[in-house]
Amino acid sequence: MLREFKILGVKINAVNLSTTIETMEYWIQTGLQDYVVLTGAHGIVEMQSDRELMMINNKAGLVTPDGMPEVWLGRLKGHKSIAKVYAPDIMNLFFSISPSKGYRHFLYGGKPGIAQKLADVLRERFRGIQIVGLYCPPFRALTADEESHVVNLINESKPDVVWCGLGCPKQEKWMHQFRDKLDAPVLIGVGAGFDFLTGEKPHAPRWIINSGFEWLYRMMSEPKRLWRRYLYVVPLFIILLIAEFLHLYSPDKKD
Repeated sequence: MLREFKILGVKINAVNLSTTIETMEYWIQTGLQDYVVLTGAHGIVEMQSDRELMMINNKAGLVTPDGMPEVWLGRLKGHKSIAKVYAPDIMNLFFSISPSKGYRHFLYGGKPGIAQKLADVLRERFRGIQIVGLYCPPFRALTADEESHVVNLINESKPDVVWCGLGCPKQEKWMHQFRDKLDAPVLIGVGAGFDFLTGEKPHAPRWIINSGFEWLYRMMSEPKRLWRRYLYVVPLFIILLIAEFLHLYSPDKKD
């Protein structure tokens, strides 16, 4: 049983990269079918106003701490082995062990052409890796026919892991919607992971990642797209944490 705690009503599992990979492999080996959510401050703030998203997060078989604030809060709650677990690290490690273990992968999402570019990068970097399918959905809700096509496409390719790169909250809602329709043991939402591994977006140095200021690096890298998000998310996250600590705010009592 994975240990867990909550931040503003949002479940976080007290895991690190090693236990995350072990959990995914356990699902594959036993035939369990579940989904993995990578949750950071942005997702936690979004869930305060999106109760469906919070429900989806809290029902996930595994929720990794996708930010240093979640790690620091977890350690304050006594979870000493917790560490940041985010998309590029999970992807690089899991893809690296896949050729020897025969794991099969399906890439879902990304901008047009990115899934194919990622497949090419992975096949070059990890000789023998099995990328058994990919799909780039349109930037809108799928029709009923498209949903059926996607389900058939994924199930017929028999992947062990479906990597979903739609971003929060679309990927979480997609995984929850399709979980019961797909045979793959593991569905995992990796956000911009497709872009990081293909070099489409710059990857922060490790020391910045560990400092807790990756959000600032990303905002400086993509100011037009991200400045509004982070200038809203970071202060509000801190304010809500303080308010919850002072018993002035409770997500469980929020309408």
